[in-house]
Amino acid sequence: MRVYVPLTLPALAQAHRAGELGPGPLTAYAVTPGLREWYVSDDIEELEYAALTRAAHGSLRLLAADPEAVRKRVVVAVDIADGAVFADPDRALDPEALGEVRLDTAVPLGKAAAVHVDADGAAADVARAAEALAGAAGGDEDARFVVDGADDHELLWFATQEIEHLLAG
Repeated sequence: MRVYVPLTLPALAQAHRAGELGPGPLTAYAVTPGLREWYVSDDIEELEYAALTRAAHGSLRLLAADPEAVRKRVVVAVDIADGAVFADPDRALDPEALGEVRLDTAVPLGKAAAVHVDADGAAADVARAAEALAGAAGGDEDARFVVDGADDHELLWFATQEIEHLLAG
């Protein structure tokens, strides 16, 4: 199963040094039954993109909690055995938890398929979105508009061999 682990650049640097994402438990996003029902599509590429987008929102929440982190969303796509991924059935249709899964143990970085990171040009919008996140969660429509503005920026795809280059830049 492909899962998408939200990170920040400092967390990616830590994972690169350690050779693994973790320690567990880790929150990730995947194509779950709840996500399928919400997205109403049978196209696996569209569903995978929806899971990636959910993970990008998870990265945004991590950025909001870490004001020192570079304002770029980071998501690592990892291939995991189905039995190592756990979804909470009680949160399956919770709009805040769509596609959310848990990985109980650390994951070797060697299992990563790709890294997705914002381009430099997205930093200002991502910074504003991270600042507006609490207001958006509280129902402020203007803040929600600012948060949604981060979604206007597509995450760029990088091979795992490029992680060192990403961290140097």
